[in-house]
Amino acid sequence: MSRVSGWTTDVAIVGGGLGGVSAALAALRLGRRVVLVEALQWLGGQLTAQAVPPDEYPWIESLHASQSYAQLRRAIREHYRQHLPLTDEARRTICLNPGQGNVSTLCHEPWIAARVIDELLAPWQAAGQLRVLREHQVSSAKCAGDRVTALHLRDLTSGNESVLQAPMFIDATETGELLQLAQVEHVIGAEAQSTTQEPHALAQADPMDQQAVTWCFAMEHRPGEHHVIDKPEGYDRFRTLQLDCWPNAQYSWTLSDFVTHQPRTRPLFAGDTDAPGVYDLWHARRIAWRGHFHAGAYESDITLANWPQMDYWEQPLIGVSKDAERHALKQAKLFSLGLFYWMQTEAPRHDGGTGYPGLRLRGDVLGTDDGMAQQVYWREGRRIQAEFTVLEQHIGVAARPGQDGAERFFDSVGIGAYRIDLHPSTRGRNTVDIDSYPFQIPLGALLPQRVENLLPACKNIGTTRITNGAYREHATEWSIGEAAGSLAAFALQKAEPPRAVRAKPELLQDFQRLLQAQGVLLEWPRFGALTPLMRTGYQNAVRRP
Repeated sequence: MSRVSGWTTDVAIVGGGLGGVSAALAALRLGRRVVLVEALQWLGGQLTAQAVPPDEYPWIESLHASQSYAQLRRAIREHYRQHLPLTDEARRTICLNPGQGNVSTLCHEPWIAARVIDELLAPWQAAGQLRVLREHQVSSAKCAGDRVTALHLRDLTSGNESVLQAPMFIDATETGELLQLAQVEHVIGAEAQSTTQEPHALAQADPMDQQAVTWCFAMEHRPGEHHVIDKPEGYDRFRTLQLDCWPNAQYSWTLSDFVTHQPRTRPLFAGDTDAPGVYDLWHARRIAWRGHFHAGAYESDITLANWPQMDYWEQPLIGVSKDAERHALKQAKLFSLGLFYWMQTEAPRHDGGTGYPGLRLRGDVLGTDDGMAQQVYWREGRRIQAEFTVLEQHIGVAARPGQDGAERFFDSVGIGAYRIDLHPSTRGRNTVDIDSYPFQIPLGALLPQRVENLLPACKNIGTTRITNGAYREHATEWSIGEAAGSLAAFALQKAEPPRAVRAKPELLQDFQRLLQAQGVLLEWPRFGALTPLMRTGYQNAVRRP
């Protein structure tokens, strides 16, 4: 029989991804007590449990990032220097890239980031200011008028129930689960062009038009060995699955180019696996390069598979029944396993042969036994109906003719940069991959139109389906969470609802000064100075590898 206990805090955060962790740290720095609720054991979301190395803009190594995000990145590198058998040369490298992957200057193993995040939170836990409820899930939310008053939690291990009360709540879940439970007005899927006037919006709104999800895995390659897995359930169907807009089946080295939609070939291996700059799938998200470590420490490189060949688009997962969601998640995992099996047994080899039986899953670096990530990689979820919604016209290069940068928001609470990047959709639509300017995060996008004391902290802010494709990446999610946690603490300190901070100029100025004092950047350098970079290095650098 379950028992009921209770928790009371200042800020209750549901979801332990990058936005949730950042929100917690921000509120803690400002003196607030925090309870952080996470359904998994690992914190870190897309960086850890979903196993995706950081997708970042090319200035991330400079001062153009939140100082707290820079601290996270420094701590990951320092963990390698202190605890792993790096060579002397690697240890001296200031911008150490453990995997020498192409997608980031900090491609690393997910288990390292999970430990580092725990270390960042540890002082607050030791002081009793933070409580982390792992393997807990919200079962229901209690509301009174336009306020959330309490959450009912369930311990996924023991079955025990508890009630969490707070004056401020933050939804940092991967799919905006708390928005639904608290009946916060929200949007799912694709908006209509008649509503947003966005050039790339659909002619008609379609909630079931959602981006593909991807179940990532980590692997190594041991030539001459045999590690072929059992043929996954559904493999014979998966191996011929093909989007109508693609040149052939997904299990192939040739796919539709993200930008041009023309056939594009990119094999698993296109050169020496020890080379740092080879442009193939193995090097795209390589998370451990053995050349950085003492001889024998790593018998193989380790790479993270998160490729278009694994995008699962057959069924939507948001706004469907629990049974339908569970079925789709199972199929997504089997689809990724099917790709791995295809690579082991049927894939054309770079040397003319067939199959790489020496490929071996590395679940140990992901915290799993089956070699797969702990959680699927979610690219979108529920988005609040906000006081202000970011449109393609605010950040898209082509949608802003005659402009030299993104819209400048008076209520900026952070910055971000990434292309508008949408994967194939559950309606069979092809990718949308277009240029965007480095942008700001407007406070209005963090404010629900009605509910007073619940804030979003990740990809559930007031973006459209189009602009979510730029605001969903690692560094921007961290900055959104930092703004949400800071806003919750600031509103409590001022005894004002969060929306008053935007509505009252003096409060907004005080809040923005507070953010800047915490190391948050509110704007990019003058846009005209960045234009040459954007048209060349920036746009190429953030294009999906």
